[in-house]
Amino acid sequence: MRKDDVVIVTCAITGAIHTPSMSPYLPVTPDQIVEEAVKAAEAGAGMVHIHARDPKDGRPTTDVEVFRYICREIKKQSDVVINVTTGGGGTLGIPVEERAKVVPALKPEIATFNMGSMNFAIHPLLKKYKEFKYDWEPEYLEMTRDIVFRNTFKDLEALSRIFKENDTKPELECYDIGQIYNTAFMFHEGYLEPPLRLQFIHGILGGIGTAVEDVLFMKQTADRLIGRENYTWSLVGAGRFQMPLGTLAVMMGGDVRVGLEDSLYIERGKLAKSNAEQVEKMVRIVKELGKRPATPDEVREILGLKGKERVNF
Repeated sequence: MRKDDVVIVTCAITGAIHTPSMSPYLPVTPDQIVEEAVKAAEAGAGMVHIHARDPKDGRPTTDVEVFRYICREIKKQSDVVINVTTGGGGTLGIPVEERAKVVPALKPEIATFNMGSMNFAIHPLLKKYKEFKYDWEPEYLEMTRDIVFRNTFKDLEALSRIFKENDTKPELECYDIGQIYNTAFMFHEGYLEPPLRLQFIHGILGGIGTAVEDVLFMKQTADRLIGRENYTWSLVGAGRFQMPLGTLAVMMGGDVRVGLEDSLYIERGKLAKSNAEQVEKMVRIVKELGKRPATPDEVREILGLKGKERVNF
């Protein structure tokens, strides 16, 4: 049974939103991602969320062998829970089987599972950054002005089969209220087994906003449709809302995600020099609120994971 004073702190190491020109501290090579993940774990993260990037230019990639190298090297150095993405990163238009091929290949303990189609828009970042190191960066941002991140019910059904076949726990990423309804439907139809793991993501253009009322709406809707006894939850606040909404989530009894995937800053106008710096700040907040970060073993127990010995890194 979960203790009330324990909080799962996840660190999302690099993601697929920010490009190399936006911060010199963004890890983009496999070895940089590994180093940042290990240091985030040492700082108090019980779980790390992993995207992969092309070693040549930092472009997001779905290359399984890049994922394998990253995950294997993290596992050699740390007991941290490794949570891989099936979002596809910069390849939002590819079929779900391509995005999710990392699951049967690596059989991770847990992986993300996007719960609905949406306009995942990051093109406004073009107004903030005028010079780019690589030609692909502005093209990548502009692309999101006219793309739908597809996650149809057929896709969700296919993903649920892939996860079950490989005994991988889905972390159900919900970017808006409708995706809570999608989750409830999939749960009640038997595609998802309790206890569910929900990740509320606030602040992406195309999804729900960052007001306190938005967080309450997501949580109350999940309670009503799914039943609070049937799920655990974590929260992501994008950009400058990372720490404020993360603090709110901890106060509400939830878990929290930080990391350079979600924000490049440690405070207003100051770039974070590492993922660990953000983890350390959130751990201080967690402790100030009378709680403590969960260890990797506690994360596995709380989420009902299969254990790192059964992965295929």
